[in-house]
Amino acid sequence: KLTALAFTAAVDDPERFRRSRDIGAYLGLVPRRYQSGEVDYTGSISKCGDRRTRSLLYESANVMLTRYKGPLKLKDWALAIAARSTMRKARIALARRLAIIMHAMLRHGTEFKPA
Repeated sequence: KLTALAFTAAVDDPERFRRSRDIGAYLGLVPRRYQSGEVDYTGSISKCGDRRTRSLLYESANVMLTRYKGPLKLKDWALAIAARSTMRKARIALARRLAIIMHAMLRHGTEFKPA
């Protein structure tokens, strides 16, 4: 509930984002880019936006991946990323995906139905 409250307070008006995908960049859950002439560097997350909401989303993703024992498609999706890459990147990706889902739910006024 704390994550949902912090997310709602950080987003304020969900209609100011054209797409739910844009919320990841607003919260700083996207890779930082540095491009200059010959250099194209992709770094760690940008850490823009609300720090508290970002950390709560990251912690929620961590709990989903490590403590939650039930079957969940989001968890399977993130564990597939962890198998290809690292667990840290999977947590960030899952936190970004949770933010996208929460924005869509807030925008349309629906409830979460795990599949």
